[in-house]
Amino acid sequence: MYSFLRRLLFLLPAETAHFFSMNCLKILCAVPFIKKVIANTFTVHDSRLVKTVCGLAFKNPVGLGAGFDKNAKYLRELETLGFGFVEIGTVTPRPQAGNDKPRLFRLPTDKALINRMGFNNDGVEAVTHRLKKWRKNDDRRQMTDDSRKAIPSSVIRHPSSMLIGGNIGKNKATPNEEAWKDYEICFRALHPFVDFFVVNVSSPNTPGLRELQEKESLRKILTHLQAMNKTFSQQRPILLKIAPDLTQEQIDDVIALATEINLDGLVATNTTISREGLTTHDSQLTTIGAGGLSGKPLKQRSTEVLQYLVEKTNRKIPVIGSGGIFSGKDAKEKMLAGASLVEVWTGFIYEGPMIVKRICRTLA
Repeated sequence: MYSFLRRLLFLLPAETAHFFSMNCLKILCAVPFIKKVIANTFTVHDSRLVKTVCGLAFKNPVGLGAGFDKNAKYLRELETLGFGFVEIGTVTPRPQAGNDKPRLFRLPTDKALINRMGFNNDGVEAVTHRLKKWRKNDDRRQMTDDSRKAIPSSVIRHPSSMLIGGNIGKNKATPNEEAWKDYEICFRALHPFVDFFVVNVSSPNTPGLRELQEKESLRKILTHLQAMNKTFSQQRPILLKIAPDLTQEQIDDVIALATEINLDGLVATNTTISREGLTTHDSQLTTIGAGGLSGKPLKQRSTEVLQYLVEKTNRKIPVIGSGGIFSGKDAKEKMLAGASLVEVWTGFIYEGPMIVKRICRTLA
């Protein structure tokens, strides 16, 4: 069924197809009976899937990576599809339009995407407003009895069955030396409304952003956020998302810093600027131009980085595995490499909404 629908959606420009499909789902989920049918179709309720990571209880280990719901507009719909968690954002202090369109491209023969979105989002104030409304409806989103019993009483637990990660970044116009201020603004505003944070310094689509992955730049941002975190009555886990294009020396620097400052977790990995091994014709890639590549071609490298992080930290720092997950087998491979949780994105586009259920059934 989805293969037919995908053929139709792929006739539309990628961004248009995204908003069209999600807005259609939004209309359907506005009808309680239809929403219940969709939830029963796509959601797996199994206490064996409950994962406790960073002191948080995830109803299942399958999340949706940042960039899909940048502005927290589709949380109800994504929860209905069975996700255990969703990263909203990347959120910046001020609204920004992002890069010029077209900026999202499909590579069907490679089962990949290239994007150069450029942190397009409505800004932290608008996103916070939507999250506040979402939290007000938490009483309608309780975990199942079986899932609740599986969670240790010592674990921080939120009434919502789907946890929210706040992926935060800097505005394009903000110079790198002042980037920490942008992260502070987003962190402070989102703190009451998200369950954990992911610091994004690894997108290839904001000029100079990846320079913030250097050890001392990272130290300044992360230690400042950690100090702020301690001022809140309930602290939020802080994770760092890294690029797959880092050298081994750079990855070792990230590990050393994460260990030194007791970082809560890592996400491996963001998109890649590499085009190695693609079957898509070079002329098409030249026409598309710059951007971050995601999907199947990223799977091997992201898993290698994940496994290296897990081994070098002796599993003391949780790592979310992201990159090239299209099936339960792919997700299991990430878990066997040491991932505490997994995230899909491009696989969701190519495989459809049943991907969460298929992965959950494999991991249960």
